[in-house]
Formats: sequence, structure tokens, C-alpha cells
Amino acid sequence: MGESVPVLYDAVGIMTPILFAAIGGLFTELSGALNIALEGQLLLGAFAAVTVTHFSGSIAAGILAAILASMLLAALTAFVSFRLKANVFIAALAANLFAPGITAVLSNKIFSTRGIVVFDGFPRLGALSVNIFERIPVFNALFMNHSFYVYCSWLLLFIAWLALYKTPFGFHLRSCELHSRALMSLGIKSGRCRFIAFLISGFCCGIGGSMLTISLGAFVPNISAGKGWIALVVIFLGNRRPPGLFAAALLFGLTESFSNYAQGVFNVPADFILAIPYVFTLAGMIGISVYTKRRNRVVQGR
Repeated sequence: MGESVPVLYDAVGIMTPILFAAIGGLFTELSGALNIALEGQLLLGAFAAVTVTHFSGSIAAGILAAILASMLLAALTAFVSFRLKANVFIAALAANLFAPGITAVLSNKIFSTRGIVVFDGFPRLGALSVNIFERIPVFNALFMNHSFYVYCSWLLLFIAWLALYKTPFGFHLRSCELHSRALMSLGIKSGRCRFIAFLISGFCCGIGGSMLTISLGAFVPNISAGKGWIALVVIFLGNRRPPGLFAAALLFGLTESFSNYAQGVFNVPADFILAIPYVFTLAGMIGISVYTKRRNRVVQGR
């Protein structure tokens, strides 16, 4: 069983919504317009998924609704940023503030509460049985008996790598920031590439958000709990590369999994233990900032 290494096994599940958001954010970052609205997109997708699944009884319909809702918010952010020429960070921050508000209003309208909504008889996705590494404990926990979402995130990461580095679209997207004039000479608009990148971020966040609520069978206000912000750190900690994203997301998953495990083992205040993932996030941001400044100084020194 994968549970033979519980901290690692749980870390794989914890990292998955972060990885989904980071994959989407990677596209916008490489286009030169980082989308910081990942948090809001996750939350809106989470609410849409659980609501549509509850009324339709179909998980597929719920995931589709989550994707559409998240992509709609991403499209709105991109439209305000690139068509109306608003500051992309301010527009994305507004999207992050909009998501908790609209979900609270809709929750009150649909379910007559702004608090936690628990659904009885909610359909669930079971674990997929993959027994390739059954007798190897660490590989067992990392690769076996996880949900559909875990394997979907790995597949999506591989597709992202192919799209970014093996297709003309990926080449054009990565050229938006530094070679936009060259793209214009080819008749390719950088704004259009960035808009598509934002839609891709919405697609990925929609799937990640649906995991948060469908796997729980309930909606909790602000259920995204900073995972969108952590995904931004993962992008840079992973050196803006798909393999790096996986390693960085797994590292954050391990810190949160360890904090959950430590609550029942160490005689330490629960608030301190629960803060461990966020302290690690802050440390990661500081480390990235220091590394970037030193690297820029070395480049300038040359």
C-alpha cells in the first residue's frame, strides 16, 4: 500500500492542486505577464465544481464547470489587462478579492449559508490502483494508489513541457517578453499569446480547484487557503521549468504533510505547526529574491 510512507503519500495529494496552479502560472510567467490571480481562480473553480456536481450528480460536469468558471475569471483578468491596458498585477489582485466575495454571495443565495456546506451522498473519486512499484516503499508512496487528479497533474505537466518547448506556440509564447517586436514582424501579436496563456492558467486552476472540493464533498469558505500564492513561489523555486515545478511542489507538499503529522507527535502548539508551510513559503520567497539579485549582479559584473 502507498500508505506505508504516510508523510510522502499524503504529500503527493497535498501538492497536486498547487502543481495544477503552478503549471497554469508557468505559461503566463513565460509570456512575460505573471498571473497572480491563481488563488482566486482556484477558489472559484472549487465552488463551481462542488455546486454543479451536487445538482447534476456528475463529477465530470462539476470538473467542466470548474474549468469554465476559472477560465472566465482568467479571461476577464486578461481582458482588463491587455485590452483595457490596466496594470496586470492590480487586475489580478482584484480577481483574488472578487473570488471570495462572489462565492460567499452565491453560497448564501444557493445554499442559504456563507459558511461550510457539506453534501450528503456526494459522489467520490476512488484511488486508482497502480501496482508497478508495490514492493518499493518510497516509490510505492509516490506513485501508487492515488486519485485521478494526481495522475492527471503529472500528465498535464508533461503536456505543458511538450507545448512550451516542442511546439511553435511555445516558442512564440516564450518570445513574448524579450522578442515581441520580432513576433510582430511575423504577424504574431504578443497580446494574443498572453491571453491564451491566461486561459491555460484558468484551465489548470479549474481542475486544481475542483480537486479541493470534490475530494472533500464539501465547500469551505476560502478553501484554496493560499495554494495559489504558494504556486507562484513554486514557479520560481522550480526555476520556471516543468521538472523544477514538480520538485518544488513536492517539497511544499512534504512540509504541509509533515506539519499535519507533527500535530499528533510533537508537544508543540498547533498554531505553530500549522504555520510551517507558510513559513517555508516566506523563506522560499526570500531565498528566490536573494538568489535573483546575486545572479543579476554577476551578470552585470561580466
